[in-house]
Amino acid sequence: MKRSSLFVLQLLFTLLVCAFMLVPVLMSLLAGLTRNFFVGLSSGLTFDWLVQVWQAYSPTVWLSLQLALACAVAVCVIGVPAAYALVRMNNRFSRAFEELMVLPVAMPGLASALALLLTYGEFGRFRSSWLFILVGHVLFTLPFLVRPVMAVMQRQQLPVLEEAAASLGAGPFKRFFSVLVPNCRAGILAGVLMVVTLSLGEFNLTWMLHTPMTKTLPVGLADSYASARLEIASAYTLIFLLMIVPLLIALQAISARLSRGERR
Repeated sequence: MKRSSLFVLQLLFTLLVCAFMLVPVLMSLLAGLTRNFFVGLSSGLTFDWLVQVWQAYSPTVWLSLQLALACAVAVCVIGVPAAYALVRMNNRFSRAFEELMVLPVAMPGLASALALLLTYGEFGRFRSSWLFILVGHVLFTLPFLVRPVMAVMQRQQLPVLEEAAASLGAGPFKRFFSVLVPNCRAGILAGVLMVVTLSLGEFNLTWMLHTPMTKTLPVGLADSYASARLEIASAYTLIFLLMIVPLLIALQAISARLSRGERR
């Protein structure tokens, strides 16, 4: 009886916490589908707000997807070799570089963006292109891929596997792509999941770096929140969730499947 009562109390507490977190999200989504949120469901449901948001802000959605995918590719190209080098060196200099790499995460996004503007703001074409925002996203998200990949490399003892491959005659590039990368797939995918998520939702740094022609989804969200209609902002939030939630579920499923495969 005591265990049963304790379980019921734990279940009720968990449900209350979930309701506290999820009810505001559901209310926001409902506002984007209601003709007049302040009147309530009696005003009727409609997709008009979603259509208006898509017509006004669809370029921000495509630009955010483009940035997130480009950021994931760039971070993989830079981060996986960097993680391997840090694991192989494993000295005080590598540890100092690892901490230095985390500096853009510890700093406020506005400060990092200001540093980029002061350094590269004079290059007009680069400043006005989406590549300028991409540089900021890569600097911000790089540690979130390097750390998981380093953890996998250290757990799998990849330097030992690499030495075994070298003894069999495999060259540096073959060892890297045939031994290191396949054994780090779970860490790479976990890092990519974090990078895509952070890039899609990053606002502070992006707001400082964007131009009227390079508005991303979070910047568009801020614009819609400043509009006179609550329904517009809620509809934009609904589009954001419809775009990102399936992506997150798919990446989580792939990462979990590869992790199970590695344990086998």
